[in-house]
Amino acid sequence: MKIKHLQKTTLIDYPGNIACTIFLFGCNFKCGFCHNPELVIKEKEEHPDISKQEVLDFLEKRKNQLEGICITGGEPCLSLEKDFLKKIKKKGYKIKLDTNGSFPNKLKEFFKENLIDFVSMDVKSSFDKYNNITNSKIDIEKIKKSIKAIHKNLGDLKNYEFRTTILEGFHNEEEFEKMMKDINNLLKGEKVKKFALQGFRNNGKLIDKSYYEEPNTRESYLLELKKIAEPYCEKVEIRR
Repeated sequence: MKIKHLQKTTLIDYPGNIACTIFLFGCNFKCGFCHNPELVIKEKEEHPDISKQEVLDFLEKRKNQLEGICITGGEPCLSLEKDFLKKIKKKGYKIKLDTNGSFPNKLKEFFKENLIDFVSMDVKSSFDKYNNITNSKIDIEKIKKSIKAIHKNLGDLKNYEFRTTILEGFHNEEEFEKMMKDINNLLKGEKVKKFALQGFRNNGKLIDKSYYEEPNTRESYLLELKKIAEPYCEKVEIRR
C-alpha cells in the first residue's frame, strides 16, 4: 500500500464533513483524461511514500478537528488494507472511499465489517463503451456487481454517489442516456440516490496527450445532461 500524498484538510471531498484525504498509488484503468497521472503511470522518486503510521499519528493528533478521511487514488482498492481501515475506525473517524468499482469483492468485505461510511464510484460510460474510455480490458460484470453492492449496502443511508467526468466529445446525449438506462436496468428500476456530473477540466497534466486539445466541459452542456439524468436519480449534482 503506497501512500503518496496527505491533504491535511478538505471541506469538499467528504460531503458534510471536515476531512483529510490520502492518495494511494496505482490504478488498473488508463483513462487518457485522468488528472492524476503521477498516481497511475509511473512513481516519481521526488514523492516518497508516506508511512501508514505517519497517517495514523496525524489522525490521532487531529481527533478534535477532523471528522472523516477520504481515501482516493489511483484506484485505492488495488492495495487498500482492511487492517488499516480498522485502525482508522477505532480512532472514531468516518471513512469515504473513491473507487472505479473494479473490486466488488473487496467492497463487499469492507461493507460486511462496517469499515466504509461513504463511497463515491466513478461510472465511466455505458457498459459497452467501458473498454474504449478506460483504454483497458474491463470485466464489466465486476463494475455491475459494485454498483449493485454500493446501492444495496449504502442506499438506505444515502451514503454513496455515482459520478461521471463528462467529455463532450465522448458523452453525447445518446451515450449519456444509454449509461443512465444501463444503471437503471441493473438496479431494476430503483433510482440512484445521488449522481454527480463532473465537468472535464484540462489542467495540462493528463495521461493521453491527445486530450490536451479537449476543451473544458461547458456548464450549459452539464445542465442538458442533468435533465436526462433526473428521471433516474433522486438527486443530480453538477460540479465544475
